[in-house]
Amino acid sequence: MATTKKKTNDTREDELALSIVDALNKSFKDGQVAYIIGQEETPTDLTDFVGTGSSLLDIAISNRVNGGIACGRITELTGLEGSGKSLIAAHMMANVQREGGVVVLLDTENAVNPEFFDAIGLNLGRMVYAQPDTVEDIFVMIETIINRVCEKKSNDKKVIIVVDSVAAAPTKQELEADYDKDGYATGKAIILSKAMRKVTQIIAKQKVALVFTNQLRQKMNAPAFSDPWTTSGGKAIAFHASVRLRLAVTGKITNKDKEVIGVSVKASVVKNRLGPPHRTTEFNVYFDRGIDDEDSWLKFCKDKDLLSTGGAYVTYTALDGSEHRFANKEWKSFLTTNPTLKTEIYNRMAETMIMSYSSEGLTEDDIELSAGALEE
Repeated sequence: MATTKKKTNDTREDELALSIVDALNKSFKDGQVAYIIGQEETPTDLTDFVGTGSSLLDIAISNRVNGGIACGRITELTGLEGSGKSLIAAHMMANVQREGGVVVLLDTENAVNPEFFDAIGLNLGRMVYAQPDTVEDIFVMIETIINRVCEKKSNDKKVIIVVDSVAAAPTKQELEADYDKDGYATGKAIILSKAMRKVTQIIAKQKVALVFTNQLRQKMNAPAFSDPWTTSGGKAIAFHASVRLRLAVTGKITNKDKEVIGVSVKASVVKNRLGPPHRTTEFNVYFDRGIDDEDSWLKFCKDKDLLSTGGAYVTYTALDGSEHRFANKEWKSFLTTNPTLKTEIYNRMAETMIMSYSSEGLTEDDIELSAGALEE
């Protein structure tokens, strides 16, 4: 009898929930606003992702295979100058184009390098390029783009909008003013706060990935041992972004002639609503071709003991028990000539990174607390 009573109560609760959903949707005539998650498609569903150019970073962000940043969400790329913000944005745009999607670049810095874009596979002839003069113009353009996407009902195509960068865009008031000091420059923060409240809602139901690049600024009078960096324009983008990445150069790559041909970059996921935050990945960036994804695979596999090392050679033991031995410099050719093993290695790397959610939790013996401030 108890089981029957519980089932009856569950049925009544479901009926009440459905009636609430129906009442809410009838109250708002502009479209569906209420859902039962798991029983129908909702704006919270994440089905479309855009790769960053780094497989490991894609997994770290989305906590899934073949992930990346999510369409219908806002992403912020932060870092000091030369840390790779525009580069990762360019890789994202190239990946959207490869899938037949639409790319829009809102360039406030007038810093497009056509030769480099072409080298990483970005087709400028298929890219929409615009130069907004002010912060206000940026969001007028964003709203115009999304409204046109809605009108065309292009839900089968991914669209990426990259704003490069927020820090370089003045407000209309700043543009019209002279160069004297004008006190507390809060105008940009106020405008961004208002704009982000609108934009977050209108992209949620579309396959639109909105990406902002933003420069780091040093915090004045930051307490000792705290994070010394912040971003310009207030906290609006930080609050509304589903993912915030912080990029930092950790070293230089030189050739045999001691010429600098690239840099090593550390990417930290400082905020994440797609998966667990505070994860880091590292990859090499070459000035002539962008991110070298396979390089980071080799280091990761060594660190995670997916490869055994011996001098200048490494050995991969496949899941079927076969062993494959090759020199470090032959790593890329090994992956190219063995696509099945490449997929297997990728899946094994993903298994080591993807966190499974559990209600049981860990004991005190399984965790370790570290002192210090979190990155912004």
